[in-house]
Amino acid sequence: MGKETMLVALGGNAILRADDKGTAEEQFRNIETICEQLLELIKRGYELVITHGNGPQVGNLAIQQEVARRSVPPQPLDVLSAMTQGQIGYMIQQTLANDLKRAGISKPVVTVITQVLVDEDDVAFRSPQKPIGPFYDWREAREVIDRDGYLIEKVKPTGKRAYRRVVPSPDPIRIVESDAIRRLVESGFVVIASGGGGIPVVTGDDGGLKGVEGVIDKDLAGEKLAEAIGADIFLVITDVEKVKLNFGKPNEKDIDRMTVDEAERYLAEGHFLPGSMGPKVLACIRFIRWGGRKAVITSLDKSLDAIEGRAGTLVCR
Repeated sequence: MGKETMLVALGGNAILRADDKGTAEEQFRNIETICEQLLELIKRGYELVITHGNGPQVGNLAIQQEVARRSVPPQPLDVLSAMTQGQIGYMIQQTLANDLKRAGISKPVVTVITQVLVDEDDVAFRSPQKPIGPFYDWREAREVIDRDGYLIEKVKPTGKRAYRRVVPSPDPIRIVESDAIRRLVESGFVVIASGGGGIPVVTGDDGGLKGVEGVIDKDLAGEKLAEAIGADIFLVITDVEKVKLNFGKPNEKDIDRMTVDEAERYLAEGHFLPGSMGPKVLACIRFIRWGGRKAVITSLDKSLDAIEGRAGTLVCR
């Protein structure tokens, strides 16, 4: 097998699961499971670049800001995104490096704190849709709205705890640190970058960069990163094995394979929720349209099978 480059996009919910309390020990334990799969991909000859979500983590960190605001000044969302990049990047970096060492593989792992350019006039700033933080039932959601003034929306079609805080999620334009990341990949590093979708920044009046309030979707930012490094494969890890048509309805149906034309039609028909599967499918469409060889959406435990065509949903030309 040749040295193909693979961009792996991990969901934040895989690192901090819905039924977890949110301790560091829980997250390290979940990351160990993730890194077992990443190690197998490295053993099979793939050059990996890893990105990850931060929805649960950045939402929880925002809650900490609110609770402690009388003691210490709260930080804005762009700074919280930087914090979670450091936190989750450290956890993956340490765990994967330890696994590589035990496997006798000499391969450095590094985390790059990444900024992502967005448009300050993006419609997302007027229509927040990105879910972050814990899930709530309706009673809990009302309490959070009354206490903190957050915008809370129903983000799951079924289930009691279907509500989450939503924030602006502007479309990524460019990975600011793309040249540095590409050079690291070319030098043989496993790179963790654009975590949580990257830190959203805009160009200021002086031509410099400044952070803005928002959380970029990690899959859409991951696709931009895949373009920047010239990735061959885009692997999106989520909590279901396959993408589904009519999700949550009696006529729900798994999709094994879809062309980009089919994916665009299904997206336009509303089969994929904006704050959930929608951005994942859109990211895969963009990757294949750009020139990527293969895009796959699947669950963590099926990732190896999915890359080899035995599981998951393949998006192709």
